[in-house]
Amino acid sequence: MMSRLTLDDLLDQLEQARQIAIDDRKPSAMIQATATMAKLTGYDRPQLKDVNADAVQTISDLMNELADDETTKRLSHE
Repeated sequence: MMSRLTLDDLLDQLEQARQIAIDDRKPSAMIQATATMAKLTGYDRPQLKDVNADAVQTISDLMNELADDETTKRLSHE
């Protein structure tokens, strides 16, 4: 009988591979493992946001409306 891998199993294996890459000082392998983890968890996809076009009058207002979420705020203040 074949054992089925779960998402957690795959993420654990990728984390082990990432740690080996870090220990072996192989940044490209570390980046690949991290990128694969992002793909599996959906963090590689852009996040869509609805904006009420009637509520904005200028490009600046639109940009502020689009940036009005916690992730964007955190990234812009680092």
